[in-house]
Amino acid sequence: MKREIVTTKDGSKTIHLPDWQENYHSHHGAVQEALHVFIQSGLVRQALRNSSLSILEVGFGTGLNAILTYVHALKNRLHIRYEGVEAYPLGLDEINELAYADLKEVAQYSEVYHLLHSSVWEKQVSITPEFELLKRKVMLAEYTPEAGVFDLVYFDAFGPRVQPELWEVSIFEMIYNAMRPGAIFVTYCAKGQVRRDLITVGFHVEKIPGPPGKREMLRATK
Repeated sequence: MKREIVTTKDGSKTIHLPDWQENYHSHHGAVQEALHVFIQSGLVRQALRNSSLSILEVGFGTGLNAILTYVHALKNRLHIRYEGVEAYPLGLDEINELAYADLKEVAQYSEVYHLLHSSVWEKQVSITPEFELLKRKVMLAEYTPEAGVFDLVYFDAFGPRVQPELWEVSIFEMIYNAMRPGAIFVTYCAKGQVRRDLITVGFHVEKIPGPPGKREMLRATK
């Protein structure tokens, strides 16, 4: 599938899929979306409970959420075990063209950002003493995580309009089972059907303010 690099409104770049008319990140701003949805609404909240967290990201993609998590963890003395699921990894040429290593939020940690992408798949790697990474190259429907291990889930899959199979009840059940009690699930999506399906699985779900350009998002707690 064709992928194009485009610039979002906050100056950061993202990938556009013209066949689907879908972006990897919000066109209002890739960095500000990632910071709002996953860091502020997810990581900051869970770090109040524990300084050592196990995180699952559905849609590892550009590695933006991972490097922003690393930066926050380093500044706040957190230890992170990070597992990213991605069926179609980006090539290093695309990673370089996105230029996330040059962003003001990342530039100081550009070496770590490149390590996130150059590290091997299917093997847990200590990127730094405070950040362990395991990348899984697998379709989400075929992913079988260990039960009860994750404190936080970043659900950053393509939207239900283009990939409804990633938003089915069976997927949410699998993720729910992989989470610890008290763990939270955050996603940019605020669709009513997604909210109802998360409740059906057993989550307590709340609508909270979304990132710029989006009124609401969902946060769910096990």
